[in-house]
Amino acid sequence: MPTIAHTERHSISVASVRDIVIGMADGLTVPFALAAGITGAIASARIVVTAGLAEIVAGSIAMGLGGYLAAKTDAEHYASEVQREIDETVEIPDQEEEEVAKVFRSYGLAEEHVRPVVNAIVSDQKRWVDFMMRFELGLEEPDPTRAARSAATIAASYIVGGLIPLAPYMLLGHIFTALWLSVGVTLFALLAFGFFKAKFTGISPLRGALQTAFVGGLAASAAFFLARLVNMR
Repeated sequence: MPTIAHTERHSISVASVRDIVIGMADGLTVPFALAAGITGAIASARIVVTAGLAEIVAGSIAMGLGGYLAAKTDAEHYASEVQREIDETVEIPDQEEEEVAKVFRSYGLAEEHVRPVVNAIVSDQKRWVDFMMRFELGLEEPDPTRAARSAATIAASYIVGGLIPLAPYMLLGHIFTALWLSVGVTLFALLAFGFFKAKFTGISPLRGALQTAFVGGLAASAAFFLARLVNMR
């Protein structure tokens, strides 16, 4: 019987997709809500654009910095756990060997098969520590370039997302025409973004699209009507 080639399909970089999702989701929602809110209070496209651009700059920096610090924290946590496992293999090797054995017993290996495997693993400290990091703690060694790449990806995604609801205000002179065009363009972008995000997360694309559009629309509506209410006083 001929062998059928099997190709596994995995996302190239789950972390990068997550960063794009974080940046685009906030980039589409926050400047959209801000522009709508200012429109409800001040009938000036120039002010909306100025405030929107300022928010995009500040938001992209803040979001990028948040992604950088989160990735650095992951790397620092991994390094501290590696050092702890190194210390434990030196100070309490018997207990650490038993933990390795428990991992294989949990997979149903018979005791006579467990001991040779454990001996092979603990014969090399680096291999031993790597095994404990993966199978006891469930931690993978982080990419050393992850922090900078995460910051750049989130910031860039935020800027791209933020410019979508702001573009009509830049192109049109009439502020309320710009508002309704911004609503249409942004809701379409939210639907498209939610659809493609759902493709990566495994949920129904229709459900993902509607959820994302609902959250963005709700935030913008709340900002717009709150601003109108305050401005009426």
